Amino acid sequence: MDGESLEEHDAIMMTPLSAMAEAFEELDKVLRSKVDDRQLRLDTFCEACSLVSVLFGCLGFAFKFAEVDYVSKVRDLKEASRTSDTLQDILDLDVANDTVKIQGSLSRNLRRVRQGLDLIRVLFEQFLTTEDCYLKEAASRAYRQVCAPYHSWAVRTAVVAGMCALPTRNQLLLKLNETEQSAGKKMRRYIDASLPVIEYIDKLYLSRNISLDW
Repeated sequence: MDGESLEEHDAIMMTPLSAMAEAFEELDKVLRSKVDDRQLRLDTFCEACSLVSVLFGCLGFAFKFAEVDYVSKVRDLKEASRTSDTLQDILDLDVANDTVKIQGSLSRNLRRVRQGLDLIRVLFEQFLTTEDCYLKEAASRAYRQVCAPYHSWAVRTAVVAGMCALPTRNQLLLKLNETEQSAGKKMRRYIDASLPVIEYIDKLYLSRNISLDW
């Protein structure tokens, strides 16, 4: 098999979970580098985050709210990457303008994208620690832990009602073009790689005396 054929083969074998895991491993690699001023580029971060939106789409109506919100905020951050190089840049700009928590601010958008990444991370953890045929309990636990504290009663009620429309475990695997074994390995890779990224984002806020309870 020549070099070109090998690349084509790799592209064919790249599933949504593979792409997610690989992208966040690259971000984690940057954070683990020995460079003193380790910063995540905003455009690279957005490219990795855009791959996660596929998961929201696979979860159906229950997570439609998350998909729409997440995709729009990643798009806004991607647009901002034309003028802001790093995650630090957008936070510092909002701090300077006193617009960190203002609706539609880039700092607020980053906070919501971070929650989206964490929601998928916790969902994967639940997926790997249970063998239920249905995803309702795993998804419910992930939502209660990550998003529910920040949502209104109306949103929480709509999400709970939509949980009945979640795909089964096997249906999700089929949508992702994975087996139970292959999905487990890639979900674990995403869990391990995304957590340092999530913690890094939290530290950016805390280092600027911005609380995380919003």
